[in-house]
Amino acid sequence: MLDNYYISILNHYKKRLGKRSLTIALLYINILELSILLALGAFFRAFTLQMKITSISSTKFWILFGLVSVFIMFKNWMRYNGKKRNILNAKHRSKTPSFYLLWLLPIGFITLALVFLQVLT
Repeated sequence: MLDNYYISILNHYKKRLGKRSLTIALLYINILELSILLALGAFFRAFTLQMKITSISSTKFWILFGLVSVFIMFKNWMRYNGKKRNILNAKHRSKTPSFYLLWLLPIGFITLALVFLQVLT
C-alpha cells in the first residue's frame, strides 16, 4: 500500500520537477510512515497509562521513537533507491488515489497522534 503511495507521489512530481521528484517522494513516504508510527505509539502509550499498566517512561518513549525513526528513514532510503523503484514503477497500476488525499494522510495521522498525546498530559 505504501509503495503505491510512493509511486503516485513520484509520478505526480516527475512531470514538473524531474530528478527532484525522487527527493520529494522519499520525504513524503518518510513523513507518512513516521506519522503512522507516532500515532500508533501515542495510542499505545495513552492506552497503557489509562489502564494503569506499568510502561516505559516518557523519555524512553521519545528515545525509542527517535531510534525507530532513524531505522525507518534508512530503510526507505535503501528500499526506494534504484532497482526496487524501477520494479515498483513497472508494476504500478494506472488508477491512483487523489493527490490531495495522499497529502492529507500524514496530516491526519499527526493530528490523531496529537490528540492521543493530549491524553498523556
